[in-house]
Amino acid sequence: MTLKETDILPDIEGPLDQRLHEQTAMVLWAELEQHFARGIVMHISPQLDLIEVAINLAEDNSSQVKAWMKSGQVGTLSDEQASHWAQEKPIIWAVVVAPWILAQENEPAKTYPGKRSNQ
Repeated sequence: MTLKETDILPDIEGPLDQRLHEQTAMVLWAELEQHFARGIVMHISPQLDLIEVAINLAEDNSSQVKAWMKSGQVGTLSDEQASHWAQEKPIIWAVVVAPWILAQENEPAKTYPGKRSNQ
């Protein structure tokens, strides 16, 4: 079954890249943790453009997505990465491309709520 753009982001009108930009947000790890437990969080390497990955996933560009996955730049969030995010509390950019939540570490937070002061 092929999804249409309106199935992925039905609440916003306009080009897909614009809609994805509008749906992208900074989140805390605590907001992603329950979704990680369900196995629906994908880790996107900071070297990639989050929106470009989201577009390729939404448009079912399987050859590009598979290439990123093979190189380790895109994949299901590992337990190790989840543990790192829980401890370090980085800024995480996230966007939903149903059924996935794409998550990308942006930078370590300096004054983030809950950030340990010794770091």
